[in-house]
Amino acid sequence: MENVNKIKNLILSYEEDIIKSLQEIIKIKSVEESEKPGMPFGEGPYRALEYALDLSEKMGFETKNLEGYAGYAEFGQGEETVGVLVHLDVVPEGEGWTYPPYGGEIHDGKIYGRGTADDKGPAIASLYALKALKDSNLPLSRKIRIIFGTNEETGWGCMDYYFKHEKAPTMAFTPDADFPVIHGEKGIIVFDLVQSLSSNKCSDIKLIDLKGGNAPNMVPDHAEAVFEVENTEEFEDKYNNYMKDKDYPVDMQVEDNIVRLIAKGISAHGSTPEKGENAISNLMKVLGNILDGQCDLCDFINLYNERIGFKHHGEDIGCGLEDDVSGKLNFNPGLIKFEDGKIILTINVRYPIKSSSKEVYDGIRRNLEGTKLELVEGKGDTKPLYVPKDNFLVEKLMEVYRKETGDTESQPITIGGGTYARAMENAVAFGPMLPGQEDVAHQKDEYISIDHLMKITQIYGHALYELSK
Repeated sequence: MENVNKIKNLILSYEEDIIKSLQEIIKIKSVEESEKPGMPFGEGPYRALEYALDLSEKMGFETKNLEGYAGYAEFGQGEETVGVLVHLDVVPEGEGWTYPPYGGEIHDGKIYGRGTADDKGPAIASLYALKALKDSNLPLSRKIRIIFGTNEETGWGCMDYYFKHEKAPTMAFTPDADFPVIHGEKGIIVFDLVQSLSSNKCSDIKLIDLKGGNAPNMVPDHAEAVFEVENTEEFEDKYNNYMKDKDYPVDMQVEDNIVRLIAKGISAHGSTPEKGENAISNLMKVLGNILDGQCDLCDFINLYNERIGFKHHGEDIGCGLEDDVSGKLNFNPGLIKFEDGKIILTINVRYPIKSSSKEVYDGIRRNLEGTKLELVEGKGDTKPLYVPKDNFLVEKLMEVYRKETGDTESQPITIGGGTYARAMENAVAFGPMLPGQEDVAHQKDEYISIDHLMKITQIYGHALYELSK
């Protein structure tokens, strides 16, 4: 343990720099935007990549920028490479933050900002862990390469480009999930459920607009519907009668004959919809008790409430799949919009490791037979990942985790989240969340405590040494 302690002590000496670097990269709003020359995912993700590569160069690492798609920082010698796959893009900030989402402010020992936990904090931790190995002058037999992606949250174009132009590491981990070790990940699909409206009117109520959500892989924290209403008093009466003993967070605004219903929710990661509160579902529940006519819009609302709303495992829409390795399917209605006479509901599904996207699609189509709701398959299908528990990488990382935490009970786990581990063979997710820790990824007031940031940097320093020595 003498060598490991040397690495850990070096990391402790970097604390001020680690905090400063994370604050600086948090200030870069790296949400995907329109492509620009040399910036395939927009300016924000590119600037975050540029920052990480500049920091890596100052640390003395060999770096490469792969046309703005991805980049890497590398240290060491050897035929084999240990990879660390991190991402620098973030999901949109959403609403209701206590502190500025791109401020990197410190309050009560916590650094706040979008990306602090997912995944800029772990990216900075990995970089300083590698710096400690370099500064320790300990002999290593494998190279270490930290690979920076810029499009993890919205399509993985970064990894597609990277692995077309660079050789895959021999083994890798991604610090973008949970401890102890994630040896299995569910499959992921994103698709639309579409209903064409022959008319956007329900008797004297006309739908003007319907929108909600920030991204398919986020539980929506906001949704709203706007109507033109001839008899606003009757509409208000129905709303007030239904809401008087209900606690749905849905407010109503009336101006002349325009009625706006605004629903709030609680954001969470799309892989764990039960941890949030879906604003679209809140809105549909209230609408279902106000609009009671015979029309396409009412049909959609009723079907949503019967088969989708507040049901997190697809159990009432024909895809309630489950297996003994990864548990139940996760079902998240992430976005809704009304355009060109159609209601488009975007669904994010995490299907069990032993299932397939075909099973999900076939089950939903059978369930929707006889309705006007149509399933439009998404472009991608992120296949499940499974690495056996007795694999060298899994065993070695479990060993490090147990030594660093004293937790000898925990076993490798499977998740619904999707990480870069599935971008290559022989890769798993490793941290940064400890068992029982508050999950703040994709939520308002996302943060990482300075204590936890330092702890994971030490864990990653230990892990990189064990995998590369």
